[in-house]
Amino acid sequence: MPPTTPASRLTDSRLANLAARQIFDGFERYGRRFREITCQAQQRFEAQDWHAQRADTLERLNLYRQIVDRTVIMVQELLGERQQNQMVWTSMKAVYSGLIAERADWELTETFFNSITRRIFTTVGVDPQIEFVDPDYDLPPLTDPKALYTSYYPGKLEETVQQMLLACNLAVPFADFATDCHQISQRLSHFLSENQTSLYRIDVINTLFYRGKGAYLIGRIYTPRGLVPLALVLLQGNKGIFIDAVLLDANSVSILFSFARSYFHVMVERPSDLVRFIHSILPRKRIAEIYISLGYNKHGKTELYRDLLNHLKQSETQFEIAPGQRGMVMIVFSLPDFDLVFKLIKDRFAPPKKTTRQDVINNYEMVFRHDRAGRLIDAQSFEFLEFKYGRFTPDLLAELLEVAGNTVHVEGNTVVVNHGYVERQVRPLDLFLQEVDEATANRVIIDYGQAIKDMAVTNIFAGDMLLKNFGVTRHERIVFYDYDELRPLTDCNFRKFPQAMSYEDELAAEPWFHIGERDVFPEEFLHFMGLPGHVKETFLAHHSDLLDITFWQDTQKRLAAGEIITIRPYLDEHRLPQPSDMLDS
Repeated sequence: MPPTTPASRLTDSRLANLAARQIFDGFERYGRRFREITCQAQQRFEAQDWHAQRADTLERLNLYRQIVDRTVIMVQELLGERQQNQMVWTSMKAVYSGLIAERADWELTETFFNSITRRIFTTVGVDPQIEFVDPDYDLPPLTDPKALYTSYYPGKLEETVQQMLLACNLAVPFADFATDCHQISQRLSHFLSENQTSLYRIDVINTLFYRGKGAYLIGRIYTPRGLVPLALVLLQGNKGIFIDAVLLDANSVSILFSFARSYFHVMVERPSDLVRFIHSILPRKRIAEIYISLGYNKHGKTELYRDLLNHLKQSETQFEIAPGQRGMVMIVFSLPDFDLVFKLIKDRFAPPKKTTRQDVINNYEMVFRHDRAGRLIDAQSFEFLEFKYGRFTPDLLAELLEVAGNTVHVEGNTVVVNHGYVERQVRPLDLFLQEVDEATANRVIIDYGQAIKDMAVTNIFAGDMLLKNFGVTRHERIVFYDYDELRPLTDCNFRKFPQAMSYEDELAAEPWFHIGERDVFPEEFLHFMGLPGHVKETFLAHHSDLLDITFWQDTQKRLAAGEIITIRPYLDEHRLPQPSDMLDS
C-alpha cells in the first residue's frame, strides 16, 4: 500500500480547492515578477542601460517556464496518486474559474491553468473538462478608457503635440523639445492635407512601449475618413531624448508589431484592452500576434490555437505540402486558405547535414530568446496536436508517416502530431523572384542583403544563405526561417581562401588546405546564394562587402566589445531630420 500522507486523507473536493489555489498562487508569482521586470523598462531606457535591459528581456522570456515547472512539481506533490484523477481536475477548474472571475487579466490566468494541465496529462488534442478551450468569460467592456489612454481634442496642433510628449513623464529631458514638437506637427499637418481630411481627436496609450534602444508612443487619430495609426519613436542621443521618426500608416506601425521582432515591454492593468486598442488601428493583425508582441506569448499561442480550431470548423480545405523547395531537416505543410505553416522535424537528415534533432530544437530556443531584429520568424512550439484524418491530402499524409513517423501517427480517424512548430506563412524568396517585375525583384534583393547584415549585427550567422531559406512578408520585407544551421556570429572563424601552391591544387576536387568546423569563407557566399542573373548585379552594387571577411570580422569585434547596434524598424523616409551631433550610436 502507498504511504498515507496528509493529502491522501483529504476529500476530492477539499483537494481540488487546495490544488486550484496552488495554481492560482503560481500565476500570482508569475504576474508579480512579470510586472516588476516590465516596469523596469523606463528606468533602463532613461539610463541607457542596454545590457541590463537585455538581461531583463531574457529573464522575462524564461520566467513563464520557470514558474510553470515549479508549480507542476508542487501540484503533483499535493495531488499524489490523484494527480491524473479527472474528477478532481474538473473540480479544480471550477474552483479556479471562481478565483479568476474578477481579474483584469483573466484570459492569461486561463492559459496558465492550461499549461499546468497539459504538462501533467500530456493531453492529445484538447479536453474541455479540464482545460479552458474557449474563454469561460465574455470579453468585458472597456469600463475605464482613461486608465488605458488619454484623449486629446486639438485646438492648435503643436500645443497638442507638446501635451502628448510631456505626458510621457520621462526623467531625461528632450534635447530640443520645441523643434521636435514643431516637426511632428508639420508631419501631421502634411499628412492630413495630403489625404484631404481633418483631425477630430487623438488617443494616446498612457505608457510608452519599450524595446531595444527605443521607446514608442502609440496612438490613433480620428478623422472623417477613419482611424489612422500613430507611432512616435523616441531615442536617446548625446544631448538627450529626441523624436527619431513619425509613423502614420498601418503598414509601418504593423511592422513595429511584427512576428519577426522581439517583444515589447509595456505594462497596463488589463491586457485585453490594450490588445483591442492596437487591433483597432491594425485590423489585419491577428489578436494572437498582438498578444505575443506584448510579451504574452503563451496566451498568444492559445489564441493562435483557437484561430486554427475555428478555421477548421469553417473550412473544408486539406493540409498540403507548403509551397517551396523541400527541406532536408523539416517537412512543412499548410492549409491553402490559412496563413500559417506547420513545421515538423524529420526522423533522419540526409547528408551532408550533420545536425541532430536536438540541435534543431536548441536553435529554435535560441531564436525565441534572441533579438530577432525583424528578420527571424517567431515560431510557436506545439505538442500533441490532433486532426481529423480526412484533413490531410493522401500524398502529404504518406510523406509525413514516411519521413516523420516518430512525430506523426494515426489513431483511428485522427492524425496525432507529437511536436511541431507553427509560424506565419511567407512567400519563399526564390519563388517570389520568379513572380514579380524587375523593379520589385531588385528592391527585395537589396533587403535580402540587409537581412543578412541585420542578423549579423545581432550576433546571428544564418549559415545557409540559399534564397529558398528566406521569405517575403506581405510588406515585402525579407525574413529568415531555416534555423537548422544558425549559430552565433562570434562562434565563426571567417577566413580567406589560401593561395594555391600549385596548378594541381587549383584543379583538385577536394580542398588542399585544412578546413575547421567553424571556418567560413565569405568569398564562397555568392556561389551558394544562387542569385538569378537579373538581381545579382543589384546585390553586388549594394552588398559586395558581404563577400569579404572585413565586414564579418569588424562586426565580430563590435560584438566582442559589447556594442549593441541599433536596427531601426522603419524606413528612413519616416525619420525626422536631426543634427548629426544629436543622433544615437
